[in-house]
Amino acid sequence: MDKFEKTNAQFEAVVAECRALFEQKLHDYRASWRILRPQSLTDQLFIKAKRIRSLEIKQQSLVGEGIRPEFIGLVNYGIVGLIQLAQGFADSVDISNEEALRLYDVHARHALELMKRKNHDYDEAWRSMRVSSYTDLILTKLERIKEIEDLTLRGESLKASEGIDANYMDIINYAVFGLIQLSE
Repeated sequence: MDKFEKTNAQFEAVVAECRALFEQKLHDYRASWRILRPQSLTDQLFIKAKRIRSLEIKQQSLVGEGIRPEFIGLVNYGIVGLIQLAQGFADSVDISNEEALRLYDVHARHALELMKRKNHDYDEAWRSMRVSSYTDLILTKLERIKEIEDLTLRGESLKASEGIDANYMDIINYAVFGLIQLSE
């Protein structure tokens, strides 16, 4: 197995772990996240990333949950973000659990395909990065998303941004890389 095949297999295994938790939460809560407006979803992602950074700095959790569950949350909420961008938000749960899982799989597959293309071009550079760098890059992406949302709310157009969807994809991929590195 070459290095790219190894990364692809690890990526798929981590996403399968994230999807399993997503499916369990769908059972318990249904697709309650459908009511999240874009700014609220961004704030949810921001809270998770800030908690990771706080735990990395403090080296201690007082609530007993570590960094790994927060990275899983970033993957899952990143995919929810992509779903919400495509579907728009709703006033109530308007999709079945099966449809939510189908949409999850579509966007997870897109994230995998993007990772494969970027990983080819960057030649596995992510393996030499620190997990804390993924956290900082995710926080940077979230600041960018906030700015894009604010510009859009003011009716201004973007001049050079890749857009919110590209930032969500990067957040998902950085979180997956963090999860892989935390397992090694």
